[in-house]
Amino acid sequence: MKKQVLAVAALAAAAAGFIGCSKGNAVANKDKPLVFFNRQPSNPTTGEVDMDAMNFSDKTYYVGFDAAGGGAVQGKLITDYLAKQEASVIDRNGDGKIGYVLCMGDAGHNDSMARTRGIREALGTWADSYEAGKTKVGSVKVADATLEVVELEGKFMTGTDGTTWNANAATDSIGNWVNKFGIQIDLVISNNDGMAMGCLQASNYPKGVPIFGYDANADAIEAIGKGELTGTVSQNVDAQATATLQVLRNMLDGLTGDDVKNKGIFEADQYGNKISADLTYVPETKAVLALNVGVNSDNWELYKAGTRDAGIKQSSAPQKKVLLTIYNGADNFLSSSYKPALQYYAPLLGIDLTIVEGDGQNEASCLDKFENLDAYDAYAINMVKTNSSNDYLDKLKN
Repeated sequence: MKKQVLAVAALAAAAAGFIGCSKGNAVANKDKPLVFFNRQPSNPTTGEVDMDAMNFSDKTYYVGFDAAGGGAVQGKLITDYLAKQEASVIDRNGDGKIGYVLCMGDAGHNDSMARTRGIREALGTWADSYEAGKTKVGSVKVADATLEVVELEGKFMTGTDGTTWNANAATDSIGNWVNKFGIQIDLVISNNDGMAMGCLQASNYPKGVPIFGYDANADAIEAIGKGELTGTVSQNVDAQATATLQVLRNMLDGLTGDDVKNKGIFEADQYGNKISADLTYVPETKAVLALNVGVNSDNWELYKAGTRDAGIKQSSAPQKKVLLTIYNGADNFLSSSYKPALQYYAPLLGIDLTIVEGDGQNEASCLDKFENLDAYDAYAINMVKTNSSNDYLDKLKN
């Protein structure tokens, strides 16, 4: 009799365990909240958003920043600077031209394309092409004249290991450009701060030549304060990081429709949190986007490292587990700015965040760590290539 009782108890315990497991997996992975961030699913040639990926489910969104708007902000930052410069000072060799070199990011990244276009449109060198070397002669107003503008050379900064947006490649390139063009270089422009800072590391960087980056990384802001970097663009990393988590939090709390992209972003959520920075929403692409701000010697102190959004405080949200991928653990912007922001805000929003990182070269380096999916309540994906979304979505379907 005793053995029978024990056997029944064992069966009951096993059944309870099975039922508990079923409850834990009641929501299929394909139906869980999913946010693509920083690298928008898109065609690497045209930049067209991959709406098949964005319509994977009604719980799929993108969080990033206004890439096209950011390119325009960077372009205006540069032309506003030039408008205050005397021709005899900014035109180093007196040839009546502003000659610039351009450090380009990733040929298959829509952010790099948007920044390149914004720069070239502002300077009049845009020739309907994002490619290196495909430009025309432009013009720009300086304080006392109108000068021609020539892109002396533009180059995608790919490292010897295949990584893009590579700072070491920028160091080598600016060194070669100075040897090649000499005092024809009046201006240096970069698609991000990492490459701009790489340029400044070159032993022969021409003293006093203005240089512009993009991202408002901590070291770049410090460099502006020291008078080394001329300007950069803040894409509001705290707003992006918080919005990535907030959109997930909203869906994890069962919110639907407009509440997913509104609560905690454009209006306070149920815990009293609301992002302070300005964002916008693009319904056609299901994208929550932070807006951009130009940063220079006039306002750099507002963007010093360590400033966090006071609108986000500790909430009573029930803890949920989120798996998040970062395409490259060595990426300057993601590692030094985005990741620390995620790690700061996740506990405040009740999110137990697991971050896995790739090598920036092979999708497998990130994809192979997108595993044990049943253990998580939601996912955030940052891909190596912007057209790799299906590799991740296929895993969620299984």
